[in-house]
Amino acid sequence: MESSNSSKSNIGLKVAIGILLALFVGTAFYASKQYSDNKQTQAELVSEKEQVMQDLSNMAAQYDEAIGENEVANQNLVEARERIQGLMDSLKVSQNSVNSLWRYKKKFLALEEEMDVLLKENDRLKGENELLATSLDSTQVQLAERTMFTDSLLVQNTELANVVEDASTLQAVELKGFGVIERSSGKLIPTERARRSDKIRICYTVAKNKLAEPGNKAMYVQVIDPKNNVLGLNAEVQFETQSLNYSLISTFNYENRNLNICEFIAPNGDEDFEEGRYTVNVFNEKELVSSSEFTLK
Repeated sequence: MESSNSSKSNIGLKVAIGILLALFVGTAFYASKQYSDNKQTQAELVSEKEQVMQDLSNMAAQYDEAIGENEVANQNLVEARERIQGLMDSLKVSQNSVNSLWRYKKKFLALEEEMDVLLKENDRLKGENELLATSLDSTQVQLAERTMFTDSLLVQNTELANVVEDASTLQAVELKGFGVIERSSGKLIPTERARRSDKIRICYTVAKNKLAEPGNKAMYVQVIDPKNNVLGLNAEVQFETQSLNYSLISTFNYENRNLNICEFIAPNGDEDFEEGRYTVNVFNEKELVSSSEFTLK
């Protein structure tokens, strides 16, 4: 009887050990499989995270290219580029979990849709700018041509005005200078003798000029003796940067016809005129309009 009980106990023990062994093996197998699954999941999460990071990097590069094509940065593109960089920085330090990665994927998809809209808008604006630039270049060319034409007309008008001004300048012709003896009766006798000359007489004709305005006019007469002295007033008049020493001012009323004019110059004090060659110049303001020479012996 005792032998039978002992045999039953051994069988029960063996059964219990078998059950425990089966449970241990099952648990070990499950734990091993769970560990393997976790490693695989972790690897997949890391791979997907790297893929999202690469996609964001590619997106940022597209924005950089679009921004670089514009002389003036598109603010919308710049702000979108900054959002991508912020998401990349956040993704780098994020946990490798399914929930975390899914959130980043959702944000990436939203940014991708935004990028499609912004780049299309940027392409449209770039096209409009190119058309505007082409139109502006054409306008600038036309403006440059018009400016050249206007400048040409201005030059022609200026030249024409100068021609008219030159043509309207009164001229002195038949200029003569000679010594005269003045009688008490007022009669004048020409002489070539310096010692006998009481005065020097200067005569010239103001030529008819239809372009000149009639009215009171003036000419500057300059008489230079053989010693290069200016006789008469020897006064100075200034024309901008040019000065002129003159002997007398010859004034007259011009009426658009030939006008004969004679003027007189006396010696200085009681001195006689110098022997030699004299030069007579007539100026219309600063312009020399006639010149002549004569000799006193």
